[in-house]
Amino acid sequence: MRAGAEPSEERDLGPEADPESVARKILLDQLTGRARTRKELADKLASRNVPDDIATRLLDRFTEVGLIDDAAFARLWVQQRQEGRGLARRALAQELRRKGVDDEVAGEALDERAADEPDAEVEVAREMVRRKLRSMRGLDQQVAVRRLVGMLARKGHSPGVAYRVVREELDADLVDPDL
Repeated sequence: MRAGAEPSEERDLGPEADPESVARKILLDQLTGRARTRKELADKLASRNVPDDIATRLLDRFTEVGLIDDAAFARLWVQQRQEGRGLARRALAQELRRKGVDDEVAGEALDERAADEPDAEVEVAREMVRRKLRSMRGLDQQVAVRRLVGMLARKGHSPGVAYRVVREELDADLVDPDL
């Protein structure tokens, strides 16, 4: 192009990309970092203006070959979030619902976890309280109880579990503060 010449209005950008190839690349890119639910992937395709018929066909195929598996996603999510963040069953169910996992599939994943480790939720709550107690030693006991129960409630623990664990851990801390 010469200096001062007008740029061409119509540049040759090559052939239009095949929508199915574009959609397949989007799905593979999304699945590269971590597992995702079918709904998350469908939402991503919709946001990229992939036609519904192509999106459905590809999502069905990816599900058929095992690249999309909401049940496996739910089991892994429950395990990681309960161990890592201390979330209780109720909070985990809400997260899975937001991710588009069917309530029945989410319930099965939560039930499996409870069957594998029946006291896992209580133990997670207990460990969270123990860690937090270290920084609350100088507080009035009522203030500590309120804060600890509030922390557990935000993680989805029931009031009964929260109060029981907090009382037990406060009593144990009074007996042996080095725990």
